[in-house]
Amino acid sequence: MAKAKAVAIVGPTASGKTAAALALAERMPVEIISMDSALVYRGMDIGTAKPTPQERAAAPHHLIDILDPLEAYSAMQFRRDALQLVDEIRARGRLPVIVGGTMLYYKALRDGLNELPEADAALRAQLDTEAAEHGVPALHARLAGIDPDTAARLKPNDSQRIQRALEIYLLSGKPMSHWLAQQARETLPFDLLPISLEPSERSRLHERIARRFDAMLEAGGLLQEVEALRQRGDLHPGLPSMRCVGYRQAWEYLDGGYDLAALREKGIAATRQLAKRQLTWLRAMPERLVIDCLAPDASERVMAAVLEELGEKPADVS
Repeated sequence: MAKAKAVAIVGPTASGKTAAALALAERMPVEIISMDSALVYRGMDIGTAKPTPQERAAAPHHLIDILDPLEAYSAMQFRRDALQLVDEIRARGRLPVIVGGTMLYYKALRDGLNELPEADAALRAQLDTEAAEHGVPALHARLAGIDPDTAARLKPNDSQRIQRALEIYLLSGKPMSHWLAQQARETLPFDLLPISLEPSERSRLHERIARRFDAMLEAGGLLQEVEALRQRGDLHPGLPSMRCVGYRQAWEYLDGGYDLAALREKGIAATRQLAKRQLTWLRAMPERLVIDCLAPDASERVMAAVLEELGEKPADVS
C-alpha cells in the first residue's frame, strides 16, 4: 500500500509561502501546519507577518498562537506535534500542507532528532548573565574550548545557538557535536513533497523584504506591538520570542538604542540575513522541487506540482 502524502511549502522569508498554501486551499481540502518558530507565539502578529484571521478562515491552521512569548518551543516539539497533526489531518481525508521557513524544524521532521537535554531555566539565566557581563564572543570562546566543532560552525555573536550548545554540554557532560554524530536518520511514516519557493533574482527578494518591513512599521504597528509586549513586565530581550527578527531591533529602538531610520536599516538587514541563511539550508536539500517565487504564476506552479505528485483529482486526496 502506498504511503500517505503530505506537502511542505518552504522558502526564504517574503517568498510567498502563505499565498501558495492559500491557493491550494481554494482548490482542494487541505489543512495547514505552520513550520515557523515565531508564529507559535500569541500577541506577535505584525512582526511575524502572521496570516490574518481572514486567511486563516480559508483553511484550518495549526501551530499558530499556541504559546505565550515567555515560553520556548523546540525542533523536537515541532516534530512530535507535526507527526501527530499529519495523522489527524489524513484521518479527516484532507491533505496536510506544512508551510514555513524554519529549516531546523524541517530537518527535525524529515530526519528526526536526538532527545537532547531539555532547556534548564536556571542555567539559561546564568548564561544570559554571563553573556551580559562578558559578551557573547566570550561565550563563543568558552564553547570553542569545550566543543570546537560546534563553535567552528557558529558565528561568535550567535547568542541563542552558542548558549544552547553550552547548556547541552553543562547538562549532559557531552558536547553537541557528540549528540549530532549519534543521530540516526528516521524514516517518515508518509511521503513528503518539499516545494521550495526561491528567487531567481536575490535583489528582487530584497525589495520584497524592504516593502514588507516598511509595512510593519507603518503607523507604528510593529512598535506598538513590541511596546505592548514590553509593558507586560515579564519579557526580556534574551527570550527566544524576543530574539525573533524585527522584535529584537524594535526592542533595542524602544530602549533608545538608535533612531527610526536605523531601526528600519537594521530590521531589513537582519531579515535579509535570515533569508540568506534559509537559502543556504535549502540548497542543501537536493530532494526539493524549486519554483521561482518571483514568477507571476508561482502559486499555480505549486498547485500543478502538488496535483502531479498526488496523481489524483483535486477533490480526492485520500
